[in-house]
Amino acid sequence: MKAGNRIEPAMQFPDISNEIFSVTLFGITLALRWYALAYIAGILGGWFAARALMRRPALWPGDRAPVGAAQLDDLLTALILGIVLGGRLGYVLFYQPGYYLSHPLEILKVWEGGMSFHGGFLGVVVAGLWFCRRHQVPVLQLADVMALVAPLGLFFGRLANFVNAELWGRPTSLPWGVIFPGEAAQDCPGIEPGLCARHPSQLYEAGLEGLLLGLILILLFRRGALKHPGRITGGFLVGYGIARFVVEFARQADAQFITPENPLGHVLHWGGAGLSMGQLLSLPMIVVGAALIARSRR
Repeated sequence: MKAGNRIEPAMQFPDISNEIFSVTLFGITLALRWYALAYIAGILGGWFAARALMRRPALWPGDRAPVGAAQLDDLLTALILGIVLGGRLGYVLFYQPGYYLSHPLEILKVWEGGMSFHGGFLGVVVAGLWFCRRHQVPVLQLADVMALVAPLGLFFGRLANFVNAELWGRPTSLPWGVIFPGEAAQDCPGIEPGLCARHPSQLYEAGLEGLLLGLILILLFRRGALKHPGRITGGFLVGYGIARFVVEFARQADAQFITPENPLGHVLHWGGAGLSMGQLLSLPMIVVGAALIARSRR
């Protein structure tokens, strides 16, 4: 059955507010949003999991945990700064450098949205290297801890993207397509506004980058992978890189990359094929991850 140019059935986006609650004090409204809660839950959940790992020295090379419980507080602060600053600057540099160079004060408005996973990842790397140098911690062992707990944050973050009705996918006639609200989401060539169903690519990523990748890393952990520094980090980099590369085929490219001549928004394109920005940034992760796995096996 067809409705306009959309094939039924499709799912209407659920009526979910992006705010959990808000409070007005002295004329100022303070709101807790799902996206902020996802960051908080991911960071705190990862921190508690890391503390539990550090209490089990038998898991580590030489039966010695790389970080003391007291040092984890410094690590938590460094990682929060790395995620927020790296995620924001990554979005600015990778996705909209022209706009933000013309409007530099807009860079500070993190609350208006605009974060990049790859930028946040680089921010975490810098924060981790600083922490390792300051506390004389083996880099790959700390990286394994962060990689092991990262899928939790990714899972919550992608669910928050869905609730915010952002980062949706390309138009689709598949029965699980979602009719997202908003003029941009309904701007689909040849489809009547209000009838355009799109891939829920946020949920694809939550399943692949969060649940599936988390399960794979837990299996590696149960097989003693922490005894081999770099193995879990390599597994995370390869797994995330492949998951993101695959989902990009269903994910809508950022508007600044889309032109009439390049409707799929490829940043590298030849003929009818090409690579999106997300795919381009994921390829080095796959290569580095494979190298770390090979190193750990030796």
